[in-house]
Amino acid sequence: MVVGDLAQEVDVLVIGAGPGGYVAAIRAAQLGRSVAIVDKGNLGGVCLNRGCIPSKAIISASERYTGIKEAGEIGIEVSGDVTVNMPKLMEWKNGVVKKLTGGVKSLLKGNKVEILSGEAFFSGPNSVRVVTDDSSQTYKFNDVIIATGSRPAELKILPFDGKRILSSTEALNLQEVPKRLIVVGGGYIGLELGTAYAKLGAEVTILEGTKSLLPGTDPMLTKVVSRKLKKTGVNVITEAMVQGGENTGDEVVVRAQVNGEEQTFTADYCLVAVGRKPNTDELGLEYAGVELDERGFIKIDNQCRTNVEHIYAIGDCAGGALLAHKASYEGKIAAEAIAGLNSVIDYQAMPFVIFSDPEIAYTGLTEAQAKEQGYNPVVSRFAFQANGRALSMNHAEGFVQIVADSETKQVLGVQMVGPEVSSLLGEAVFAVEMGANAEDLALTIHAHPTLPETIMEAAEGILGHAIHMVNK
Repeated sequence: MVVGDLAQEVDVLVIGAGPGGYVAAIRAAQLGRSVAIVDKGNLGGVCLNRGCIPSKAIISASERYTGIKEAGEIGIEVSGDVTVNMPKLMEWKNGVVKKLTGGVKSLLKGNKVEILSGEAFFSGPNSVRVVTDDSSQTYKFNDVIIATGSRPAELKILPFDGKRILSSTEALNLQEVPKRLIVVGGGYIGLELGTAYAKLGAEVTILEGTKSLLPGTDPMLTKVVSRKLKKTGVNVITEAMVQGGENTGDEVVVRAQVNGEEQTFTADYCLVAVGRKPNTDELGLEYAGVELDERGFIKIDNQCRTNVEHIYAIGDCAGGALLAHKASYEGKIAAEAIAGLNSVIDYQAMPFVIFSDPEIAYTGLTEAQAKEQGYNPVVSRFAFQANGRALSMNHAEGFVQIVADSETKQVLGVQMVGPEVSSLLGEAVFAVEMGANAEDLALTIHAHPTLPETIMEAAEGILGHAIHMVNK
């Protein structure tokens, strides 16, 4: 390591090249600033390399596999066994990741962003040391954006060993389909990966400490998913408080308190998915004077600025909803604030998506939240069972629900559970963001037969003249 290196000067330094960091760097460069970005790992951060993208690739593969096995229901008969080649599946998944991370690198270079590799540590409020295995370089900056993300939270009583007791990172790189898989945690990460491996042939048990899956998600949405999990053969045990566990060599044993009795669960692997923690503890933020909250998240204002005027934080490390698209959104706000624009964060229409089976997607206010905020809401729900496209896909579980103000008919929120609702949500987010009312959606001609017709029908239900359901 080089000691006493001569500091290099940069205008804007971005720490972390995930979906928040690289977007912030590109936006700052677009606004005329000289930008450098540093990351100790691969470009794209957790989302591209160890999260959103690889998990969705595995989920897509599991859905394709299930579709082939169930093809007989619609008259397509498959002779012989359908098998899963996990090494090849992982190779394909890694190819998807490589293509996207390569795209990020090209975008950064195309916007003249300097790419630095190494681990960043604050040495003062205006300087960062970037350390690699064999060197150290100090950078002085005018402004800095911290976008260091988060990592899987670990249970002290069931620590990761990377072999049998896994975080989501290792679960995304298994070279075999487990015969039996225990998932500790029934949040979106555990549910998504648990469902995918169940579809690929694993016997899956989900242990959730609260009363229901997906804590914090509207129960009317989770009920549909719970029914499908039961049909898929996933064993969901709620109010199961894990007491500990160990890797015995060929398998893992987990102990949990269920209904006052200790039960033992045995499997090939155990995925521990009990949340995430911010990557703020090894940055040297104390040398910069940056304040953290009690959980280690960086405190920011409505322009993503910390308590130190020229230091900004975005994405998971700044708390709130831990979503890649939220990080990207905040990255643009921070870059624009640095450039002197009057941009501020506004989460009125934040999209939330869970890639369960069927998918869950929602934005804006639920009926209960609307009432809490003083609205007199009216609700309309349209079932996918009445949608021609959903039936023709052989995936007609779930519904689209719109919550609107009874007087103005303004769309306050939309909740969906069903086929491809992750893609349908964009229209709903746009409606809430633009302050549209139900009539705006109802008068928009939707192509037939398509899934988005469900949004139009639910909007017509708000107005009392839906065609394909009985109006209340």
